[in-house]
Order: sequence, then C-alpha cells, then structure tokens
Amino acid sequence: MDYRLSRRAATLSPSLTLTIDTRAKQLAAAGEDVVGFGVGEPDFPTPPHIVAAAVKALEDGFTRYTAASGILELRKAIADKMLREQKVAYDPTQITVSCGGKHACFNVVLALCQQGDEVIIPSPYWLSYPEMVKLAGATPVILETTDETGFKLTPDRLRAAITPNTRLFILNSPSNPTGAVYTPDELRALGDVCVEKGVLILSDEIYEHLVYDGAVHASVASFSPAHEQHTIIVHGFAKGWSMTGWRLGWSAAPAPIARAISAIQSHSTSNTTSFAQKGAVVALTGPQDHLAPRLAEFNRRRLLAWERLNAIPRLTCARPEGAFYLFPNISKTGLDSSTFCARLLEEERVAAVPGIAFGADAYIRISYATSLENVSKGLDRIERFCRKL
Repeated sequence: MDYRLSRRAATLSPSLTLTIDTRAKQLAAAGEDVVGFGVGEPDFPTPPHIVAAAVKALEDGFTRYTAASGILELRKAIADKMLREQKVAYDPTQITVSCGGKHACFNVVLALCQQGDEVIIPSPYWLSYPEMVKLAGATPVILETTDETGFKLTPDRLRAAITPNTRLFILNSPSNPTGAVYTPDELRALGDVCVEKGVLILSDEIYEHLVYDGAVHASVASFSPAHEQHTIIVHGFAKGWSMTGWRLGWSAAPAPIARAISAIQSHSTSNTTSFAQKGAVVALTGPQDHLAPRLAEFNRRRLLAWERLNAIPRLTCARPEGAFYLFPNISKTGLDSSTFCARLLEEERVAAVPGIAFGADAYIRISYATSLENVSKGLDRIERFCRKL
C-alpha cells in the first residue's frame, strides 16, 4: 500500500501548543495536579446572553445550511462593529465568517499566496503562520525581534526585507505569544512601507480587547484609504467573548480578495455552524459589560506573573501590554526551550509552551488565562524548578 504523503503535509510541523496540552491532560487524567499555562483559552464562560441566543436558534429549528460566507445578519453586525471600533467601513459582502480566527488566516493566505511568493513574518510569531504559508506553497521569511526591541519590527527592517517576490506581511497586534502592542504611529509607519512597496497586510486583531497600561488597539487599515486597500483584517470571537469552542472568526477584505476567500471556503468547510452564528450576532449587538471585569482580572494575573517571573533567578520577562501571555527569556538557564518545558512538566507538573514553536528558542510562553490561584501556584513551581538547575 502506498502511503506517501503530499509535499504540503510532509513539510508541516505539529502544533507544540496542542502537544503540550495533550500531555498535560494525560497527567491530569491520571490524578496529577497540573498547572496549565499552555493553551491560550480564556477560563471565563461564554456570556449567558450569547449562549441563550444559540439555544433559542436551536429551539427555533435554525439548523440548516447558511450562505457559505455567513448569515447576512451576522455579516452586517461585523461590518457595524468594524466601523464603530476599527473605524473602517466594509460592506457585508466584504466579510467572510469562518470556522475560527485560524481558519480565517488560512483562507487569506490560500487566497493570496502561491509558489514563488514570499511572506514576511516577524518572530516570535503565532506558530501556525509559517505552516499556513508553506501549505499555500509560498516561502515564509522570518524577521527576528527580541525582548530588547520590545518584540517589535521597525519600518526600516521591514523595507529591507521586501523583495519583488514579497506578497504578504503578517502583522499581529496585540501579539501572541509576546503580548506586544504596536502604537498607532508604529502601525502607520509599517503600513506606509507596505503601501509604498505594494505589499498586502494580513492584520490579525483577535486580541483587540485585551490591552493594558494605557495601550490602545488600532487597525492598520484605519489610517487611510490606501492602508485599507492593502489590508485584510482577521478577527474572531474566541478571546474577547470566551467562545473558543464555538469556532467562529471572520475576515474583512477588499472586495476582490473577499470574493476569493468566500469561494475557497465554499469548497472547503462551507458555512460555519448555523445556530452558533445566531449567538455571534448577539455577541456583537448585545451587552459588552463582561469585558471590563474580565480585563481587570487578566490584568491582576499579568502583573503578578510578570513581577514573580522577574524575581526568579536566571529568568527575565518583558512587560506585555496585551493578550494574556508572558514570554520570559530562559537563556541564562542553559536549557533550550523544549528541554526546559519538558522537564518543567515532568518534574513540577507545569505546562508551558517552548519558544521554539514561535521561532524563539530562548523563551517560553506562559498563558495567564487561568485563575490567580493557579498563576501563583504555577510560578511557585517554576521558581523551585529554576533554583534546582
């Protein structure tokens, strides 16, 4: 039997985030007390009014196929939200509702990139970006940033990396895994380079609502019509509305790109779950009063974890301004990130993600999307582990 895999499948690396989470769940199932700092998933429940809307849709029999790009009611709600919060005007036909933010990113890359194209990705990066680019047959071009530069890319470095083959620049602010947030002026400058060079931007804005210390989220598409024409915004319901399992995201794109995205989706997943879309409408149009208290709780955890990490021997950690991650530097421990995380899980029952998964082997990622008690307990264990090294 011939089980040869396609070149696309053979080049992929498995998700280290999910690998770590699987091992942590195995230990927990065996009765071990595991502190999970691995998967980026809010520990808060989906707000009840959103759940109620989906339940009502089920009870009303709203369980059939919808348009591949999503129900019009939801696409209108997304367009209204984008105008209100991102200050960018989209027609609902420019919106595609996808099976999560990850699916939205994949749709964009597949619609725009092919063999011979280059895609610029700053590192540390969300681990799926390079794999999506490779699946499309294009080449990831990785530009390293570090904690010394605030994990931010400068316009000069971006300009220097652009070649005639550059098709796309992937921008993620607030950032997974670093929590870095570009200022509006920094975003405008990066956008200016892309407009000047004719490079499209995939702007992943799924952590929009999770910013701290006076940082503000801005969309690179909002600065001018030219910026908007060069930008495809990707967003989703997972983080801000605690809807990870609902698998709902969206893209907002110039009309020709939006049509291509919708066509690709029509031949892959078709529509997202019908009744989940009804819940998403209410997520956008209903009360948003869950955001402030949850952000305040995330902030308490952030500050505790950041202070504790910087007090641990041989660890340093930049102060993140967004998302719910810390990205401590472990280089002074003498361990690579995979070894550090494997030993931390086996010896201290703490699950963190190796920085190598994000293109940065001198770091690990810690998600503080867990209780304050777990944050404190996990950091006690990390400190004990580091003191033993």
